[in-house]
Amino acid sequence: MEQTLLAVAAGLAVTALGAWWLHRRRNAQRVAAAGGSTSACGGGTCGC
Repeated sequence: MEQTLLAVAAGLAVTALGAWWLHRRRNAQRVAAAGGSTSACGGGTCGC
């Protein structure tokens, strides 16, 4: 039973990392297609 729980936990961790990576990749592609910057200050709207 312990081995099964460890395998399930590892599988969930891999799935979460994959979803995070895919989300960041899609977001970066969307920003690049719009001609924007990936930083928060790219549009000149920050109070830096």
